[in-house]
Amino acid sequence: MKIHSNAKHLFYHSTMKLKVFSILFFSILSAQAQHTFSGKVISAETGEPIPNAEVWNKTESEVAVADVNGEFEMEDLKSGTYDFAVFSYEYGIVEREITINGDLKIDFKLSPLAESLSEVMITNRREQLFALRKLRKVEGTAIYAGKKSEVVLMDKVVGNMAANNARQIYSQVVGLNIYDNGDAGLQLNIGGRGLDPNRTQNFNTRQNGYDISADVLGYPESYYTPPPEALREIQVIRGAASLQYGTQFGGLINFKFKEPVPDKKIELISRQSVGSYNLYTSFNSISGTIGKFNYYTYYNYKTGEGFRPNSGYDSHNAYAHMGWKFSDRTQISFEYTYLDYLAQQPGGLTDAQFYENPDFSNRERNWFDVNWNLYALKFKHQFSEKTDFSLNVFGLDASRKAVGFRENRVSQADDHASPRELLVDDFSNWGAEARILTKYDLFDEESVILLGSKYYDADNFQKQGSGTTSAKPDFRFTEDEYPNYPRQSAYNFPNRNLAFFGENIFNLTNNFSITPGFRVEYINTKANGYYKRIILDLAGNPLINETVEETKDLERSFALFGVGASYNLDASNEFYANLSQNYRSVTFSDIRIVNPSFAVDPNISEERGFTSDIGMRGRFNKYLSYDASIFGLWYNDRIGEVLEVKDGFIVRKRANIGDAFIYGLETFGDWDLKNTFFEQNKNLRLNLFINAAFTNSEYTSSPETNVEGNQVEFIPYLNLKSGLNFGYNNFLAGLQYTYLSKQYTDATNAPQDVNDNQRGIEGSIPAYGILDFSASYSLGRFKLEAGINNLLDNSYFTRRATGYPGPGIIPAQPITWYTTLQFRL
Repeated sequence: MKIHSNAKHLFYHSTMKLKVFSILFFSILSAQAQHTFSGKVISAETGEPIPNAEVWNKTESEVAVADVNGEFEMEDLKSGTYDFAVFSYEYGIVEREITINGDLKIDFKLSPLAESLSEVMITNRREQLFALRKLRKVEGTAIYAGKKSEVVLMDKVVGNMAANNARQIYSQVVGLNIYDNGDAGLQLNIGGRGLDPNRTQNFNTRQNGYDISADVLGYPESYYTPPPEALREIQVIRGAASLQYGTQFGGLINFKFKEPVPDKKIELISRQSVGSYNLYTSFNSISGTIGKFNYYTYYNYKTGEGFRPNSGYDSHNAYAHMGWKFSDRTQISFEYTYLDYLAQQPGGLTDAQFYENPDFSNRERNWFDVNWNLYALKFKHQFSEKTDFSLNVFGLDASRKAVGFRENRVSQADDHASPRELLVDDFSNWGAEARILTKYDLFDEESVILLGSKYYDADNFQKQGSGTTSAKPDFRFTEDEYPNYPRQSAYNFPNRNLAFFGENIFNLTNNFSITPGFRVEYINTKANGYYKRIILDLAGNPLINETVEETKDLERSFALFGVGASYNLDASNEFYANLSQNYRSVTFSDIRIVNPSFAVDPNISEERGFTSDIGMRGRFNKYLSYDASIFGLWYNDRIGEVLEVKDGFIVRKRANIGDAFIYGLETFGDWDLKNTFFEQNKNLRLNLFINAAFTNSEYTSSPETNVEGNQVEFIPYLNLKSGLNFGYNNFLAGLQYTYLSKQYTDATNAPQDVNDNQRGIEGSIPAYGILDFSASYSLGRFKLEAGINNLLDNSYFTRRATGYPGPGIIPAQPITWYTTLQFRL
């Protein structure tokens, strides 16, 4: 290994042996051999292999999953003594202490259980081993050491999966702020730490590792959300993920689909659900493995009417995964996702309308249509025992169309004679992301280096203008009939992005590691098009009707840096900390869109800042799983909204509001009451969880009037989710309470005016509390699920929309019920 003399001086004379990562990121260092632990998991009764068995290294918190032949392998183990546990659903758990001094191969024999396990016993046994799931330091070609990560294990969720109830599904992810649109989960709207939840636009949203939003930088909104029935887990990594996955302040949300069943040629799962307001969903999946070929596919149909008039929806969603395993080291797969849905939108309400009748709607002609086509080609190769490579090539061909009457006087009735406003967006983009991860030894400790690059190319189109006078979902422009329609524009938005990134885990001791990283970005966002400048007299005749050509070219390059640290107190408890730079690009909506209740500052620019976490997570014995952390988020030139008067009307202006600091305490605890008080009862499940975030914020400086010193919008001081999960034999149930304190929706902290009978777009969101109940019962191949959401029938709202689906207050759902029948073959 060759190192510059100055660097050598730093390495060998620093008392802390600090490893300077700026040189190491571009050097592949020679490795010393580590030990490999491998073997086979077989039935003690028949000697047959047990596919998909899980071998858990409890000392290192590492899991290996046996293949179809029952074979497993763990690499890069140092000499020492380790605690292992081997788990499979229909077999007894085997726990063993094993000393490793060289490559070792051992077969584990599991004894079949005398009877089929109940749902409760399966849950208890798995939780006994894995408890609170967090991402391991290295998974595939990704590094998560020192980052705050949370993983939703879908097989542990007891909730309304048919309607994709985010309040229940993300109940154990701390601090999330969730919009409730009452659309059976067609769109996911989550944020956190002061980030706008609208269409999850402040997270980098992916499925199986590749992007799924409309445009990662120019339009990072997610109109497509995978159905929870198809998912194995949902990974949430906070703002420190900005170095590996993109620049968003929120971090990463990655939907991991179920994998093809390894031990069957075909497995069918069918789930049929019905619920309140004519909800009906049908989810049907087929999966299997035939030799080296594997597949997983599903079709999901969803329809309903919504709890307000004019709020029906109809959705078709399909997905196909086809994989081919060339060898133990090389595999390739292709994935295609299709979504098409049409939804009628009842519009928003004023405060006075909401408190008089939250079911009211005076919009009969508002419609929303989405068509989504996602493609992905994934290649994985293991060059050696130390080096893994992955390549994702992905593309999107999609559109979203919105038509309706959306004046900023929300109380104004639709006159039905005038043309509706129509917005059409066409998204066409593709990208490729390559990663290489190598493990090497440095100063008698194993380190891990990840280097990657991403290219992204988009060419999107947006047009705004007059639609038809019809009340039907007719998405045709009528500019020839209505040349003086006041809001007309058409733009192309080319977008190019090239990024290089890297991170390195330096294990300074067996228990302490530091992970520095970087990301270098080149971004070129353009806008080429025109908008109409139209001024009418009082009689509606045009005084001015001119076309304004506009071209914008925003080209920039920058580097982001960050560092994380992790210290293992023991095999079950860990301290972690991180500090990472963040950046958020201006979006297409920030560049040009005309909205009667919304205005954009023409000088708007990007946001920059930092995200940091410091916390502790793990498990105390078998009684308590926990994660507690303090976070800080520094915003420079935060993009936010203030109220101003425009053309005699109050509108919300989007601009760089100022600098802000957001900080808080995020806590999660899961207390296993069963193991605490009823340990001998194997058929019982009983646990209590508390998920609480305490968040404060302040605009530290601002060029706007009445902003400095105010609280940041979208931040309830208290965000609480707490619940009790109970089970006996094949019966499981969960009761969950959600509470969010008051939050503001604009930077001026405008208070709520309950007598407002005009707009509904400004004002705070009052505190609200919601109680949900869900239960399930399994019998052989059948499973019955049922539940009630908003059990106390509280009337509340979570959102004030400035555009679609409003403008105005969007009421949340009242009490609703659902039931699902599942069949597995």
